[in-house]
Amino acid sequence: MRTRRALGRLCALLVLATAAGLASAPASAQAPLQDLSSFPVLVGPPLPDGAWDGVPTVVVFWAVDCAYCKRHNARIAQLQAAVDPQRLRVLGVLEGGDVEAARQEVARRGWRFPVVIDDGRLRPRFTLRRMVPMTCLLTADGRLHQCIPGEMSEADVMELAQTRWAGPAR
Repeated sequence: MRTRRALGRLCALLVLATAAGLASAPASAQAPLQDLSSFPVLVGPPLPDGAWDGVPTVVVFWAVDCAYCKRHNARIAQLQAAVDPQRLRVLGVLEGGDVEAARQEVARRGWRFPVVIDDGRLRPRFTLRRMVPMTCLLTADGRLHQCIPGEMSEADVMELAQTRWAGPAR
C-alpha cells in the first residue's frame, strides 16, 4: 500500500515537472534572430537578416531602470571587447522603458554592442521567463543553446568566451 502511494506521488511529480518544463520552454528555439531587421535599432547600424549567421551570439535582455542590468551590461561590454567578433557577437535587447533614456545610458557607459528594441515578439523566442537581465546564448547555426537568468559575475561572463560553442578569446 505504501509503495503504491509513493509511486502515485512520484508519477504526479513527474507530470508536474514535465508541465513546468513545457511552460518555460521558448516558443521557437530555432533561429530566434531570423528576422532581426524587423526590430528597431536603439544603438548601432541597421541589422540585416542573416548578418550574424555562422557566429555564436550572446543576447542580453535588459531594462534601462534595472541597476543589475547596468552592471551586467558593463561586463558584457568587456566580453565583447575581449573576443574576436568572428568568434562571438553580442546583441543587447531593450525591454520597455524610456527609449531616449536607454540611448543616453548606452552612450554614457560606452557600450559598443548593438541594441535593438523588443516590441514583445523577441523575448518569447528565447524564454518565457520575465526577468532582466537575461543572457541567452545562440550557437553558430542560430539555435538557442541556453538562457541564464539574472546578473552574472565578471568571471562568469568572461567564461562565456571560453566555452566550446563560442570559440577562443583574442
